[in-house]
Amino acid sequence: MVLTGKNKSKRGTVLRVLRDEGKVIVENINMAKRHTKGNPQKGTAGGIIEKEMPIAVSNVAIWNPVSSKADRIGYKKLEDGKKVRYFKSNNEVIDI
Repeated sequence: MVLTGKNKSKRGTVLRVLRDEGKVIVENINMAKRHTKGNPQKGTAGGIIEKEMPIAVSNVAIWNPVSSKADRIGYKKLEDGKKVRYFKSNNEVIDI
């Protein structure tokens, strides 16, 4: 879920994480129009293409289906030694 900007309160799935830049690409969020020139040798058509642009990780949160809102996460280790993520608001484990 997007927390700030023109796409505030929209939800989508994360397509790619750009770890070095601290950004993520979310499906159908932060769309930009790119004007491209066609290239007959490569067989690509020209025109206006819409594509997702990166958004900062700090502006994105995980959707909590139980509370129906965006939520912060924490990390903890289970008894078997497995490291999992959990929602801070209700301590429910995300990863199993």
